[in-house]
Amino acid sequence: MSTFEYAMPDNPTILIVDDEEDVRELVGSNLRRAGMRVVEAADGLQGILFARSQMPNVVVLDVMMPGRDGLQVCAELRADEVTKDIPVLMLTAKGQTSDRIAGLERGADDYLAKPFSPRELVLRVQALLRRAIVSKEAGALKEGPFELDLAGVKLTIDGAHVDLTLLEFKLVHLLVSRKGAVVDRDTILREVWGYADNVRTRTLDTHVKRLREKLGAHADWIQTSRGFGYVFKAPAQA
Repeated sequence: MSTFEYAMPDNPTILIVDDEEDVRELVGSNLRRAGMRVVEAADGLQGILFARSQMPNVVVLDVMMPGRDGLQVCAELRADEVTKDIPVLMLTAKGQTSDRIAGLERGADDYLAKPFSPRELVLRVQALLRRAIVSKEAGALKEGPFELDLAGVKLTIDGAHVDLTLLEFKLVHLLVSRKGAVVDRDTILREVWGYADNVRTRTLDTHVKRLREKLGAHADWIQTSRGFGYVFKAPAQA
C-alpha cells in the first residue's frame, strides 16, 4: 500500500490578506520569526492577484474586508485551476460561527477566531504546511467502487471522477486505507489536519458533511461511529 509523508517546505511563502495593517503586522512578524517568507495584501482583489503570481504555500485570509470579502476571495481561489489547492486559513470574528461554517463551505482548510494567540497562529500555519502530500510510490488504492489515484491525487467512483480538495482526498485516503476499522477523531485530526490530540473542533464534521455531498449516492460508504469517529465500509443492503 502506498503511504504519504508530510514535508515542511523550506522557507515557505505565506500570503496575508487583511485590510487592517496592524493585523498584517502582527501575523507577519510572528510568521517571519518562525522562518517563513511573508507577502501582504491589503484587500481581496490584491490578494487574488498575489495568490496567482506568488503561488504561496498558505493563504491567511480575513473574512471581514470591504469590497471583496474573505468568503468571496476563498471561493475565487478554489474556482481557479492555478490556486485551487493552496491551503487557506480564515481569520474570523470571535463567536461568528456562521462565518466559520461559510468559510469551510467555500473551501477553507481551517479557521482561527480573533483575537488569537500568535503561537496558535504559527502552529495552525505549520499544520497546513505539513499537509503537502508527497507520494512515495505511484499506484492506486481500490476498494469497492472507490479508486484512489495516489500519484495524481484523484478519486473515481465507478469510473466517474469526483472533484475533491486536497484535504478531502486525504480524508478519503485515510478511511479507505483502513477499510472496516473505525478511525477515531483524534487520529483523523492528527493525520489529516496535523492537530495535536484532544483538540475540540467541528472542522472534521463539516468536512465529512461536504465530502458526503460530493459522494452522492455513495455517501453511505463513510459511516459515523457516534461519539468516536468514522469508518469506511460497504453499506448494509436494503
